[in-house]
Amino acid sequence: METTPLLQLNNITKIFPGMKALDSVNFTLSAGEIHALLGENGAGKSTLIKVMTGVYQRDAGNIFLEGKSISPKNTQDAQSSGISTVYQEVNLLPNLSVAHNIYLGREPYRWGLIHWQKMNADAKALLTKYDLDIDVTQNLSQYSVAVQQLIAIARGVDMSAKVLILDEPTASLDSKEVESLFRILRDLKAQGVGIVMVTHFLDQVYAVCDKITVLRNAKFVGEFITAELSRSQLISHMLGKELIELEQQAVHNTQHQGEAILQIQQLGNNHTLFPIDLQVNKGQVVGLAGLLGSGRTELCRLIFALDKKHSGNIIFNNTHVNFHSPRDAIIAGFGLCPEDRKQDGIFDQLSIRENMIIAKQIKLGWWKKISLRAQQHLTEQFIKDLQIATSDMEKPIGQLSGGNQQKVILARWLAADPLLLILDEPTRGIDIGAHAEIIKLIRKLCADGMSLIVASSEIEELVAFSHKVIVLRDRQKVAELNPPDIYSQQIMKAIAAS
Repeated sequence: METTPLLQLNNITKIFPGMKALDSVNFTLSAGEIHALLGENGAGKSTLIKVMTGVYQRDAGNIFLEGKSISPKNTQDAQSSGISTVYQEVNLLPNLSVAHNIYLGREPYRWGLIHWQKMNADAKALLTKYDLDIDVTQNLSQYSVAVQQLIAIARGVDMSAKVLILDEPTASLDSKEVESLFRILRDLKAQGVGIVMVTHFLDQVYAVCDKITVLRNAKFVGEFITAELSRSQLISHMLGKELIELEQQAVHNTQHQGEAILQIQQLGNNHTLFPIDLQVNKGQVVGLAGLLGSGRTELCRLIFALDKKHSGNIIFNNTHVNFHSPRDAIIAGFGLCPEDRKQDGIFDQLSIRENMIIAKQIKLGWWKKISLRAQQHLTEQFIKDLQIATSDMEKPIGQLSGGNQQKVILARWLAADPLLLILDEPTRGIDIGAHAEIIKLIRKLCADGMSLIVASSEIEELVAFSHKVIVLRDRQKVAELNPPDIYSQQIMKAIAAS
């Protein structure tokens, strides 16, 4: 006899202006089940969670909790129904005590005042179930991210005790903290709690999850039993490509024999990337392959000093360098086009001209002001060379299309004459024409002697221009491919290897 699912979403559709964020998506969660929700960027995972929890209202479809139709109007409404979410960035209040965070909005009262003694005692008893022996009267900020994560989970379960949604719960945890979290998740599973886990770490999916639902391009791909789904099959479902159908043509690029311009030795960050070795030669394109969350972006950020390195050395032009900030990297001759151009790349209220000259100005120093005439000349030249579609260089960059914004960011770094250019997802979210132009530009820059590191989720793109491909998985380097092994199937196998 089939049991009623704990949580069921049928044919969920969510439409935003100009795009369909969810297209008839299904999701089913049973009580006492840990269920992974997987997919690359833009797959629809975050939107589906926000529909589940009342942040967004669905445009079509139905949601059932224990067989009863629900329509959560907001997160509080979802929580009262039995659905709680713990995000990667713990959304508690660091200036309040641990106990107050746990019972915030539902504090016990006596004689019209908060009953602090009862609240502290209840909090301590609750956290004992999670093997947390801490002073609950201390501010939350006194404790590590791992402890804060467990406190958030304890609060969520205590509030709802039916459905717990974890959004990238292990992103900031070390291996011991991950094991501790998984033990707690298994305990909650045994108590009948249904757990939805969004993560990019496939090893962890296979370690703790019972089922997997895959989304791709806002659509439902399928639901799978974890133990019956091979890693290569999972990768194929996520990327929409079958290994046996991928092009077998080897890359015509030959290994570049120029001397090393960049040598990375055991570069790592305790929270984002295991120590890694990497070498880039002059005039060489090194591709970074891997699924979202594999460590591609984290490596780019470490090299450019956006994140602090905890280990390793960087040798640039035969000199040991220790960048304390991106400004140091820019002055040394580095450039970075970030993955999220809207959040990290553009100054959307500034003009195209101002966005384009800023890296060159930083490299020169603010005391060597670039004249307005020189700025205009440089901007005009790059608008022409990169075919940036705009009627006016003084137009705010935020008014340009995604592809043209990307070209302005590329122009920014080209204007600064970098020796090493790092491109993180340079063609994401742009039209086909701009995509082809940027690929052509990468090849030209390489031919002109520039060295590049290019991180991309588009495997065929990496095959098209890379002299070497580094494959990352679960925040560590798992393979280094050189000609004649740079072709789609080989890269996919390296990503999928267990």
